[in-house]
Amino acid sequence: MDWTALPPLTALRALAAYADTGSMAEAGARLNVSHAAISQQIRALEENLGVALLDRQARSGALTPEGRALAEAALTGFADMASLAAELSGRDEERPIQISTTPSFASYWLMPRLAEFREKNPGYSLMIDPSPDLRALQPGGLDMAVRYGSGTWPGLDAELLIHTPIAIVAAPALVGDRDFANPTELTQFHWLQELGTNEASDYLEYFGTVLDKSRGLTSLPGNLMVEAARAGQGVAVTARAFIEPDLAAGRLRLLFEDSRKKGYYLVSRPGVMRPSARALYRWIRSQAKMDTPT
Repeated sequence: MDWTALPPLTALRALAAYADTGSMAEAGARLNVSHAAISQQIRALEENLGVALLDRQARSGALTPEGRALAEAALTGFADMASLAAELSGRDEERPIQISTTPSFASYWLMPRLAEFREKNPGYSLMIDPSPDLRALQPGGLDMAVRYGSGTWPGLDAELLIHTPIAIVAAPALVGDRDFANPTELTQFHWLQELGTNEASDYLEYFGTVLDKSRGLTSLPGNLMVEAARAGQGVAVTARAFIEPDLAAGRLRLLFEDSRKKGYYLVSRPGVMRPSARALYRWIRSQAKMDTPT
């Protein structure tokens, strides 16, 4: 990065404050300077860039398109720095610990154990986002996430928690006790997959076939998907670790396994983690190690 190419940060801060408040006087008050100083800083920034940032023909002093674009970039950058500074200094410790997980992981693994964490850390608040979407981990937002995959997410640290293949299962009432030679034979049935994923289609496409549209596909939260599979409503695609009791009890039959992905990972941003989030991170790791056979 060419640091000498950056505009003066003081002037950028003045522009961002003006865009945020819409007033020279209010921007000056926020930065503890006069409104004239804000105006001078913006003029200096215009001279530095050779671009008009304010439309001075308009009485309102509206930002030009270039001014708006630069101000939005500056506001985003300053907001990220402020959030990270608060995180590193501990000033945002009252902010809830935020973790994103798949609905299946939240229902079958995290929630049954969470009482222990709350008992050990009664002063911490939690915000759990049960979503299959890959939410961004940003300062002031999500502290960590649990994701299913192979462990590679660019720019993030990932630690394997649960090693588990994807299982293709169904209730005996639906498929009986017959053996299936190839997953393509299962397209005669209705399929079930976790909401927000494409696991059923991806799995079948790997074997050169597609879902039978006349049989349909239902996407729903992970815990409800397993309930539907138990009831014989379709062939389900799910992590094997969460349906082992159903396999042992005969409520579900294991038809095929897909081991291309390794399992569930605890994912976080590189660098220092605020104390409350670090406590949850370490607790999740310890719980996973307790489950790992020695």
